[in-house]
Amino acid sequence: MPAYITAIGTAVPDHRIDQQLIANFMCQALSLNDTETRRLKALYKQTKIQQRHSVISDYSQENGAYTFFPNNADLEPFPSILPRMLEYRKHAMPLAKKAIDQCFANLKDTIKSTITHLITVSCTGMYAPGLDIDIVQTMGLQTNIKRTCINFMGCYGAFNALKLADSICNADSNAKVLIVSVELCTLHFQKKISDNNLLSNALFADGAAAVLVEGGRQMESDNIRPTQFDVTATSSVYHHDTQTKNPCLKLKSFYCDLFAEGQNDMEWNIANNGFEMILTPNVPKIVKSGIGKLFDKLLKESDLQKEDIAMYALHPGGKAILEAIESALELTKADNKFAYEILANYGNMSSATVLFVIKNLMDNLLESDQSKNILSCAFGPGLTLESMILEVV
Repeated sequence: MPAYITAIGTAVPDHRIDQQLIANFMCQALSLNDTETRRLKALYKQTKIQQRHSVISDYSQENGAYTFFPNNADLEPFPSILPRMLEYRKHAMPLAKKAIDQCFANLKDTIKSTITHLITVSCTGMYAPGLDIDIVQTMGLQTNIKRTCINFMGCYGAFNALKLADSICNADSNAKVLIVSVELCTLHFQKKISDNNLLSNALFADGAAAVLVEGGRQMESDNIRPTQFDVTATSSVYHHDTQTKNPCLKLKSFYCDLFAEGQNDMEWNIANNGFEMILTPNVPKIVKSGIGKLFDKLLKESDLQKEDIAMYALHPGGKAILEAIESALELTKADNKFAYEILANYGNMSSATVLFVIKNLMDNLLESDQSKNILSCAFGPGLTLESMILEVV
């Protein structure tokens, strides 16, 4: 039996910070001159990000009011790995709980006792006993739940979690898999003045997402398969019954490929002062050159044609990447609207971001969208391109 996404919850930290306020912080922290300041602020405007969220309030504060970075002109001693990982451990579980609570909000009260598998995803922090055990204990899940941790894979990490959940549900149609992605990217601000570093600082943000993936038999026993459209409802979203207001998404097919020519253009390394992202201007070019072939192979695997794809849930790694995909696949900005909305309001939250996009799409589905196919994809170090086809059911 196939697997289905039956619920998604998302969460962000309380500190919502305007993009230009973050630019002001960066200019001050990097001690930029007037010319460099103008260039950096122009870069921040070009991202089309309006605001981002962070577990750190300092990005909206003036030097002297910082609570994480040192209150001096050069931010020295610059935080090392240890204080950054302590902040990760402090904030990861509360943010995960918010996402899980939203994911479970419209489900039966017994849902926690029926979860069979837990998959956690993160590339921005680690500790042991880890986030997976914290989730089990905090959320009251069964202690014998099957746990898997997917770490340090970057923006495409959620795809590996979904592929694993799909395999689990295909092997056991009674399975209920909870995926939890938590990314605290802003813990890893680096004050090196380089094009790669300045671009990374302009894009990344914090967020968490929780996804429930269920086997077909489990869905039938829980009576949450789609019944009929509620034509009297004022919401544009159609209903399953009393279980959830959102439709289900069938996991139809996946396809992954590597583009070795981009191996040095997107990296995520552990350094003395946090995790360092390398993101060069070549990435959109590589994505543009490779996404067409990836799309064709995915369609072949799915026995579909391009015209069979009705909607898109693309990872908004940045405006330039979205535009590169649009150019290669001959899409419009309207086709990409769910990704642009997430980019504008949340920035790039690494692996959690595409789950935000999928939730945004699910929240806006209409009755007429039933049975439509959705293309989703994400990119990460390697250079790795991940893709999948979902179907609205």
